[in-house]
Amino acid sequence: MRGAILYGPRDVRFEERADPKIIRSTDAIIRISVTCVCGSDLWPYRGIQMTTEPTPMGHEYCGVVEEVGSAVTSIKPGQFVIGSFFASDNTCPNCQAGYQSSCQHKELVGGGQAPLLRVPLADGTLVATPGVPPDDLIPSLLALSDVMGTGWFAADAANVKPGKSVAVVGDGAVGLLGVLSAKQMGAGRIIGMSRHESRQKLAREFGATDIVTERGDEGVARIKELTDGIGADAVLECVGTQESMMQAIRSTRPGGSVGYVGVPHGVELKGEELFFTHVRLHGGPAPVRRFLPELIDLVWNGKINPGRVFDLTLPLDQVAEGYRAMDERRAIKTLLRP
Repeated sequence: MRGAILYGPRDVRFEERADPKIIRSTDAIIRISVTCVCGSDLWPYRGIQMTTEPTPMGHEYCGVVEEVGSAVTSIKPGQFVIGSFFASDNTCPNCQAGYQSSCQHKELVGGGQAPLLRVPLADGTLVATPGVPPDDLIPSLLALSDVMGTGWFAADAANVKPGKSVAVVGDGAVGLLGVLSAKQMGAGRIIGMSRHESRQKLAREFGATDIVTERGDEGVARIKELTDGIGADAVLECVGTQESMMQAIRSTRPGGSVGYVGVPHGVELKGEELFFTHVRLHGGPAPVRRFLPELIDLVWNGKINPGRVFDLTLPLDQVAEGYRAMDERRAIKTLLRP
């Protein structure tokens, strides 16, 4: 088969790779229905956190099970399934506490920008949909494998509650789906932070009541102005830079919470400043598996449509253009069809 491989900064190639095979009895092989480019893929694409050898890319996936290992009992060939970017057994103490992305036996699932994918720990990782979905639902189901699950975790970690105020730092796909998550959780006021008209429009359609274009100290001042000088009850940090993290913390009221899901790059917190904020911080790699059953139900029954973040669709063999479009902010998120 052919799939996406990253060779170096801004050097993605679509070339021949070996077909995945069952390696362990707990594996499954799925045929990818659709995949995509993740915002976190842009870090290595830009030369940050680059590996030293060619790397198969892609960790967001959904599709039909083709083959399972001899120990797999709950997943069967022919089922349409969605999984997380971390494989988990879903039985260890960390999984049972709802943190499957910290499973004691976790494995990173990679190489999903290809027609076929091996998923380890299939019973614990994959969740089947009620049936084979219609084509129009598939982009939204794909979003659940990472960006929607991550936006949902940001809102959950920030303790979003009905009627409360929420600010979302970041207008990428995760930030926009953080807005959608906050709306679904009943937030009263949702402040989206964005300077891009198309993203502002989608944020409002997802439930943002206010848009703030300022950043840094000016952004903090604007959020406080919108919240009677206090700050937001919950803030979702969906970028991962020093500026975005400090903006999130400083925009939160004393006693409020920050849910941080942006992969941190160069973020350093000063203990004394943090001490006097009275702000709770919780986040990390989203335990997508915890939320998959609920999110599948919401998509399946037409309650949410997270697939709207895909504003560019390309055939898989044009994956390099999908990366370029996101890198240059010509696209929010690229959908790839094998």
